[in-house]
Amino acid sequence: MTEAASPAPAAPPSPPAGLRVTALAGGVGGARFLRGLLAALRSASAPDLRAAEVTVVGNTADDITLHGLRVCPDLDSVMYTLGGGIDDERGWGRSDETSGVADELAAYGQQPTWFTLGDKDIATHLVRTRLLREGLPLSEVTARLCERWRPGVRLLPMTDDVVETHVDLAPVDPAAHAGEAGGRRVHFQEWWVRLHAKVPALRIEPLGAAAARPAPGVLEALSDADVVVLPPSNPVVSIGTILQVPGVRDALRATTAPVVGVSPVIGGAPVRGMADACLAALGVPSTAEAVAGLYADFLDGWLVAEADAFEPGGAHGGRLRVLPRPLLMSGPDATAALARAALDLGLALSPAGASRT
Repeated sequence: MTEAASPAPAAPPSPPAGLRVTALAGGVGGARFLRGLLAALRSASAPDLRAAEVTVVGNTADDITLHGLRVCPDLDSVMYTLGGGIDDERGWGRSDETSGVADELAAYGQQPTWFTLGDKDIATHLVRTRLLREGLPLSEVTARLCERWRPGVRLLPMTDDVVETHVDLAPVDPAAHAGEAGGRRVHFQEWWVRLHAKVPALRIEPLGAAAARPAPGVLEALSDADVVVLPPSNPVVSIGTILQVPGVRDALRATTAPVVGVSPVIGGAPVRGMADACLAALGVPSTAEAVAGLYADFLDGWLVAEADAFEPGGAHGGRLRVLPRPLLMSGPDATAALARAALDLGLALSPAGASRT
């Protein structure tokens, strides 16, 4: 009589696969949203959410060279914010910062004086500049900087190529604009930081974007994602410049992941910054609906303020889901709730993503 074979022992359960979330982000607003997203994921009850892998594609078109140092404001804002080193009151730069080097540069008459580099912050730019001069691509340099800060996300620049946004200023009366006559082209940072975007822009152009290539991992992060999130970053000079890197917009259109965004506009005004001045340069109204129209070819879900709710029209192919939610990131809890609402909307729309053509 043949002895019956013993049943094979049950295989141990495999650890839950983490949700793959990819975000496109600018600086302050994007970084704060991402901090809320990480908090929401850590406190989630579902194992796949707690084990989520977050990749951030950061805008680099704000980058500028100052005093010989390469400065990447948006990448640094994300890195410092998620790594616990940000000046929370300002939303940019290092906490407990000093300005001894900037004061000395000003004493020497070195320009510009309108963009202050803090002493701690300068160390980051020194390391970045040295590594770039040694021939490392920006994506590798960013990864090395993140080894110190451990932001809890994979932070990728949108491209390793040099892209810098420039602004054509409209001619204006100098008496009404602190001596600025306009009628010239300036780096975006001068328009944003020195002029506070008060001189109207005739054109905003990310120089070098058309010839740039996505940094390694960017297109894969979009195609392999389970959810793609657009934080409430500037739709023109943050999200908009990332979209101008060849291949990025096509990847968003082709991904099977739902793409969900958060409106940066409440009641016709930007939540933060001067996004309305940027939209005006494109001839686009400062409304949640108009901003959604900039993403119409790939956007699946859109969080808006209650007063800004609208019925999506034909530009979105009948695909867009508009969901009213509180948008103000007034504190950690409110920010985490907003990020969780965006994530939940993306998860709810997952079946719709597979049918995008």
